[in-house]
Amino acid sequence: MTLSTKNARDGDFKVWWIPQVPGAPFEVPVPTRDEGVRLLNTLAAYDLFQLAHHIKPDYSNAGGLVVFRSGEWEDVEDET
Repeated sequence: MTLSTKNARDGDFKVWWIPQVPGAPFEVPVPTRDEGVRLLNTLAAYDLFQLAHHIKPDYSNAGGLVVFRSGEWEDVEDET
């Protein structure tokens, strides 16, 4: 996946999410790592809610948090 580098600065964070693999991802800039983690947890909880309430049938999703460093987007590793 290629994330846009337009207007990105070192230390910027972005969440990417694919609600139905192999669909297209959407991306959302976030101000901090913690906000990115919160957004990822919210998106995952929302997908589980949709599955439990038969809003969304069987699916496969994917997502992650990236940080811009030295001209490239890099995955942020889970600290735990």
